[in-house]
Amino acid sequence: MKKSKTVDEYILNHADQRDAITLLRSIVTSFPFQETIKWLFPVYMINGKNVIGLGSFKAYTGIWFFQGGLLKDSQNKLVNAQEGKTQAMRQWRFNSISEIQENEELIRAYIDEAIENQKAGREIKPMPRTSKPLIIPKELQSVLDTDNSLKESFESHSLTNKRDFAEYIETAKREETKQKRLEKIIPMIQSGEGLNDKYKR
Repeated sequence: MKKSKTVDEYILNHADQRDAITLLRSIVTSFPFQETIKWLFPVYMINGKNVIGLGSFKAYTGIWFFQGGLLKDSQNKLVNAQEGKTQAMRQWRFNSISEIQENEELIRAYIDEAIENQKAGREIKPMPRTSKPLIIPKELQSVLDTDNSLKESFESHSLTNKRDFAEYIETAKREETKQKRLEKIIPMIQSGEGLNDKYKR
């Protein structure tokens, strides 16, 4: 996906859905949001908290509610795009610009409710990762079993780092990708560096 520094640039980079994303943006920006780009997508915040996100894809344009799990969703418009992984976030997908136009009043009602929830401090907090067992994928386990030095280095890492390494391998769909990711993390394990340390600095 091409990186965009501004929302205007994001819209220009998504020509297939330009009209739809522009319309959604016009609806969202009529509310008192701070507009920015995060994770390559337009994000709309209030008091420093993420409330709404927009996304443009080949088949649809979507609006994300970061705390969508709290919304009443009386019309059953919202889906969990990552069932089993995301507790709070919900997405409303639009397959055409006319679908956005027909639902504008309802979209505004959902946004109103999302803003009210944010201002009231309502929040679904993610499930603590420590409650989940550490499952090491076979690709990583086989390397650890044959290299005692690497195994000792791995054991010296925090539980969070171990989970990050394990999930990084496990979430790769292709065996080739798993191997490439394994090659990437071995030096990190040996040096004591966590997979996401650069984001924590």
